[in-house]
Amino acid sequence: MRRFEEINKLAAQKHGGPVALAKALAETRPLPKVRIAEIPDDRILSAMSRRVFYAGFSQKVIDGKWDAFEEAFSGFIPSRCAWMTEDRFDSLLKHKGIVRNAAKIRSVRQNGHFLTDLAEKYGSAALFFAEWPDSDYVGLLQHLKKNASRLGGETGMRFLRSIGKPAFIPTPDMVKALIREEVLTKAPGGKRDFAAMQAAFNQWSAESDLDLTSISRTLAMSVG
Repeated sequence: MRRFEEINKLAAQKHGGPVALAKALAETRPLPKVRIAEIPDDRILSAMSRRVFYAGFSQKVIDGKWDAFEEAFSGFIPSRCAWMTEDRFDSLLKHKGIVRNAAKIRSVRQNGHFLTDLAEKYGSAALFFAEWPDSDYVGLLQHLKKNASRLGGETGMRFLRSIGKPAFIPTPDMVKALIREEVLTKAPGGKRDFAAMQAAFNQWSAESDLDLTSISRTLAMSVG
């Protein structure tokens, strides 16, 4: 496994030099913890739900309908969604403005409960996400998979990145880079692989003072 400085140089060579690379990375730079903590919990549930509905659907279609989603789900206020009645659930299954997928609609209710529980324990769900240490990002993914609804795997990773939380995502190019660096031998498929990725990212972060998102994107850009 090379030092991150060498990987950064390789990515810069492939993408127009250090200035161009830095500009590209700035486009997806995470938010400071204090900014994440300020996100209203309804926006957290909205971001979760959008990622859940993206899965298996055209993102363009979901984005085009999102105003209707916001209206249908009462602005994604967690307490309102958590206590969605069966009559309300049935009415959403008939709502022509949204994607009428029963399992995904039900996930909004379940994630409403998840977020209200976090708010009761931590003051707000946003504060929970803000304070979770990046050095245990894999633990946060496991927490989402276990306690939230339909937020395992890449859906959970992209949700976290969408709210500004530093996040690595094992895209094909990033996986190729990790195999090249002998962190992995194949696409990640279990806890051991994710633990190896976390350890490598923690080391590179300590070397470079960069966040998980920037390291993830630099790795991918060092390949293609």
